[in-house]
Amino acid sequence: MSPSEINAGDMAPGFNLKDQDGNDHSLGDYKGKKIILSFHPLAWTGLCTTQMQQLDSKFDKIAKQGGVGFGLSIDSTFCKHAWCKDMGVEKTRLLSDFWPHGGYSAELGLFREVEGTAKRAVVILGADGKVAWKKVYPVSQLPDIEEIMSEFEKA
Repeated sequence: MSPSEINAGDMAPGFNLKDQDGNDHSLGDYKGKKIILSFHPLAWTGLCTTQMQQLDSKFDKIAKQGGVGFGLSIDSTFCKHAWCKDMGVEKTRLLSDFWPHGGYSAELGLFREVEGTAKRAVVILGADGKVAWKKVYPVSQLPDIEEIMSEFEKA
């Protein structure tokens, strides 16, 4: 049975995940920063590519506001590395929730059990580590990057 979805006001559980270059990232490394966690089902799909490119296009704006944005999916670091090169994502770190398979997504209640992938969702953490905003999208819907940025500014 999956845990219930994390919601606004909840303290985000920690993570220790590798990015597309094999570098470790832990939630604790970003204490005091606002964080965008942009979950996508699978690399190498059109909508997921656009979602990550849009997040990457806001990298500098996010950083200027004291934050960091991450893309997350169940894909391996090797897959993510090749995908980043192919789609031109250069700044944003894409975290691998590969093993245990979908572990962090599941901990947040954002894992699709039947499909074995993360839901398409965005979670914004305030500098205090609590969820400031969360939205789950239909898998076929591209998250609205302007709405995300508006909510990020409020966090």
